[in-house]
Amino acid sequence: MAYLIAALFALLFLDAVIRDPRGFRNAVFLGLALSFLGLGVLLGITRTSGAGRAVAIVAVGLLPTVGLLALVTFLIMNGMTMLRKEGRTVANLLSLACGVGIVALVMLLVLALVARRHGLIALAAAAVLVVCYLAFLFFCYLAYGFVYRRMPIRRAVDFVVVLGAGLMGGRRVSPLLASRLERGRSVYESLDGRSAPLLIVSGGKGSDERLSEAEAMATYLVQAGFPEDRILKEEQSSTTEENLLFSAALMREMRPEGYRCVVVTNDFHSYRAALIARDLGVPAQVVGSPTAAYFLPSATIREFIAVFVRYWKVNLPICAFLAAPALVMLAR
Repeated sequence: MAYLIAALFALLFLDAVIRDPRGFRNAVFLGLALSFLGLGVLLGITRTSGAGRAVAIVAVGLLPTVGLLALVTFLIMNGMTMLRKEGRTVANLLSLACGVGIVALVMLLVLALVARRHGLIALAAAAVLVVCYLAFLFFCYLAYGFVYRRMPIRRAVDFVVVLGAGLMGGRRVSPLLASRLERGRSVYESLDGRSAPLLIVSGGKGSDERLSEAEAMATYLVQAGFPEDRILKEEQSSTTEENLLFSAALMREMRPEGYRCVVVTNDFHSYRAALIARDLGVPAQVVGSPTAAYFLPSATIREFIAVFVRYWKVNLPICAFLAAPALVMLAR
């Protein structure tokens, strides 16, 4: 039965991807398919006989504890690395905060079981249910983000759009932004030779910047040998939504009959940018550029939080529904 349900969600996943590879339901279908597949494998292991079964059961029993310990250790160590290399900001504290939050949840569970107090048990139950839902969504986000980033890049497009990022010292392209620009140039050079695409650099001037991100990006590309006459600058945007909206306005002006584009950002940001492009009606495939490994955990958590908040009208009612029975018990 578990395998049949996994196959059903796999078919729904394939159908959703064919319709639009950027939808978040794709991630949920993939997550459900993988979850039921894992459940089927687990049930199959428990029904085997002999020493292999005993070893498998012990391994499955230890996996959550060992995995949780490894996850907490990794998150806390990564958080310390982020603080040391990137400074003390809220975004840089996310992996550390998640590690500490998991420890706090485990302590709450232990306290509730030891104290056996009605209120603590209800509170712990509500917290566990909500965290399990968040963990499942995060798993879906990671799994499909991995798949989406490996989809073939369109070769016949009209525009390549590189999204901006903050400048170093208010005027110089940062390593993170340079990675996007190099990826954008690589994508541009790989396009179908029959088309004459343009490369759009998108980013306005922040309050702490001496020039627009688009201007700095264009200068970087020209100095690297990219043809200046193939660059368009979008210099008004300050968010990903504005990057896409203002770039789309430029593309519609250049190609009023219709256009196709590839958007370039960093790998951790690519799937959320694809979701935003879908919601805005921008016909774009989003591809990612490499990011420093130590930066990925906090950046990925930040992106997931942004996606969760983006779809709050669905997520918050589900969280409330999961927590409600335990909270009702707490109120009695």
